[in-house]
Amino acid sequence: MATTTPLTPPDQHREPPPLLGGACWWALCAAAALGLAACSSLGPHRVWGATAVLGYLAAALLTARGRSPRTAGAVAVAGAVLLPLLWLLAVDRAQLEVRVVARSAGLLLAEGTPYLQHPVVPTDFNPYLPGMAVFGLPEAVAGPGPLTDPRLWMGAAFLGALALALPAGSRGAPLRWIAACPLVALPLAVGGVDLPVVGLMCLGLALAGRGRADAAGLALGAAAAVKWTAWPAIPVALALLAAASRSAGCPADRGEGRRPDRAAARCGLVVLLTAAVLVLPAALRDPGAFRAHVVDFPLGLTDAVSSAASPLPGHLLATHVPGGRTLALLLLGVSALLLALSLLLRPPATTADAAGRIALGLLLAIAFMPASRFGYLVHPLVLLVWAAVRETPVHPWLLRVRKQVS
Repeated sequence: MATTTPLTPPDQHREPPPLLGGACWWALCAAAALGLAACSSLGPHRVWGATAVLGYLAAALLTARGRSPRTAGAVAVAGAVLLPLLWLLAVDRAQLEVRVVARSAGLLLAEGTPYLQHPVVPTDFNPYLPGMAVFGLPEAVAGPGPLTDPRLWMGAAFLGALALALPAGSRGAPLRWIAACPLVALPLAVGGVDLPVVGLMCLGLALAGRGRADAAGLALGAAAAVKWTAWPAIPVALALLAAASRSAGCPADRGEGRRPDRAAARCGLVVLLTAAVLVLPAALRDPGAFRAHVVDFPLGLTDAVSSAASPLPGHLLATHVPGGRTLALLLLGVSALLLALSLLLRPPATTADAAGRIALGLLLAIAFMPASRFGYLVHPLVLLVWAAVRETPVHPWLLRVRKQVS
């Protein structure tokens, strides 16, 4: 009886080469951390910058002396993530978003909705979807403390989802580099609500690329229930599933090769059900508050002005051009339409292509949103790095036929 087993290429389990892991890269990271420590008006950011610069300089010195990228990366992660995180936890300091998430969880348990009924000042608003409150539940149930801090659970969700989205034999180096990158290390230490979203997006795309429609729908539905920025990943993942299932001899769902669109339809249904279960109860509890918090406030349609005001095109238009807010929203809509047309005319053929498509769409959205900040760039960064380090599929010529006598 003949069976087939995949051959492992000689370097299949070899640690991939470091991504921008040289001494110059770590020195550049140290300069960025030093600049943030000197210029930021936020206390947690200054703490992070002062600590991270030491970790990055140590990593640069170790790399220049010929130490392994693994050692340098571990030192960078210790200095840019672990040390500032432990210090900020000890003194109970965090970014504003962490307190918003913790408050939303308490409101959810007490009133059935994570949103204040009559928000007035920007700190009253919770611009996230109800799923974000999950990360504040440990603190709402057990009380404030280092182990119940929402940023720990958000960081764990991000790293766990990203690890599952990476190939099993080459997770260490990409995870170290991504965690040490300043755009990721900063929110890991001070609290970043975007990290679990992009981690779940990568996991959903990875599962869709493997043809696991139901699991992909669960991951994407969970991400869609946390923040709006995850929603562009849904049509891209569905297009990936549909295109893969139509490919001759390579159905996305091996059990349903005769029904090429069934995998995509099932994934879409799971996404909708998952998001509905997590979002609708809180949204229907107080529809007015839901709209004010998660629709009007992020779009700049309330009297309170969001603190997300980086000098990007959308914010500059809304601030300095008469009718600029309408123009920015129009550009945002045109970008979404162009992304939808690209999915119809040229659907993504691989998960890397799908990740690149989402990254491009998010870059346009970040650029044209009236209220945006540079920290949102963590989405396209993680998506592009994840796409670059994904394991290439094993080709048919790497199969070996073994004869077994039964």
